Amino acid sequence: MNTLTAAKAAATLSLALMVSAASAQKVDLIHNEADKKVDVIVDGKTFTSYIYPGPDKLKKAVLYPVRTSHGTLVTRGWPMDPRPGERVDHPHHVGVWLNYEDVNKHDFWNNSNTPPRPGSTYGTIVHTGIKSMKSGKRKGELVVTADWLDKDGKVMLKENTTYIFGALGERRVIDRITTLTAANGEVEFPDVKDGMFAIRVARELEHPSNKPEIYTDASGVATKVPAMNNKGITGNYRSSEGVEGEDVWSKRASWVNLRGKIGEEKISVAIIDHPKNVGYPAYWHARGYGLFAVNPLGAKAFTNGKEALNFKLNNGESTTFRYRLVVDSDHLSDADMKALEAEFAKMK
Repeated sequence: MNTLTAAKAAATLSLALMVSAASAQKVDLIHNEADKKVDVIVDGKTFTSYIYPGPDKLKKAVLYPVRTSHGTLVTRGWPMDPRPGERVDHPHHVGVWLNYEDVNKHDFWNNSNTPPRPGSTYGTIVHTGIKSMKSGKRKGELVVTADWLDKDGKVMLKENTTYIFGALGERRVIDRITTLTAANGEVEFPDVKDGMFAIRVARELEHPSNKPEIYTDASGVATKVPAMNNKGITGNYRSSEGVEGEDVWSKRASWVNLRGKIGEEKISVAIIDHPKNVGYPAYWHARGYGLFAVNPLGAKAFTNGKEALNFKLNNGESTTFRYRLVVDSDHLSDADMKALEAEFAKMK
């Protein structure tokens, strides 16, 4: 190698290292005990917060709100912090969460301070502790515990969840690894549509819809979602199988990518399934009005009874659900998604 070539190679390597160093932001986790939340800060700017205000305000802990690298909110504000022009349906759709509509005949999904049917049997997920927090370059890690309680306050499931918050350039990543253990006897998860890992996105990222819809849950409760003005509504789903738009609903896929714009910012919000999850590749409970969810347990509901899983845990038995949420200040391509999927699949 001559001197000029060596100098060019050294300059290229130096530039690559500088770019890498600039891209690897500091991720800080800060516990605010008074407000019952853990803030996730990337280079001094809030990315999201793990909030656990208690069952008098929320029936499960959530990540809320979630922002892009530019600070743009990708989660709906209502009912926590209403914003003009938002939909005001489904008050239990808050931020990012994980739960299920039927666990031993207890509805965890629809539970809120204004549940759709007050006489139904609802379960509540109660935050029980923070086991560890770790800040660092490029990623931070939070480990928390929770109890899934029945209507009488008895523990049905013990939850242990690890959140890994990643930051690289304009990309933000949240890996959620949740282990559920049957605490007091057998726990059944019959096939229903409302579950399991989900985000309720901002109005601008909804899929444009020109007609009102009525959605009915497993208990027969109907929720009306009206048609609205679609100006500035830009979202479009695309799955690993090449299915687009609202047609991703009830289809199996290893990932789904929601692409849209808020103002001039191109945004992708994507969810990736993991090959070790039960029901992989999962069905997608992704709706045009802004609910974006993956449900590994709802086979019967999504196939009109042609398939069934009816998952259950015996007493003391555990299962682990692993999901990756990606928020990027650009439109992710299929190649981008496949690379993210391959990386996530290596996680145990």
